[in-house]
Amino acid sequence: MSGTERKNIKAGSRVKVVQKQHQGTGQLTEGVVKDLLTNSAIHHRGIKVRLENGTVGRVQEVIR
Repeated sequence: MSGTERKNIKAGSRVKVVQKQHQGTGQLTEGVVKDLLTNSAIHHRGIKVRLENGTVGRVQEVIR
């Protein structure tokens, strides 16, 4: 599922995010969403979230 729509992501969702420093390489980090940091309904680069381990990144994929 796409990470560009806020309605697809909730606290507790398992996701893959790209961190700012890894945008060039596309390296993804998997984790569980703690907080949603983007307020808009849609963001073309992915909704920004904070994972439970403190990592901040933009959601590239929602894992079900």
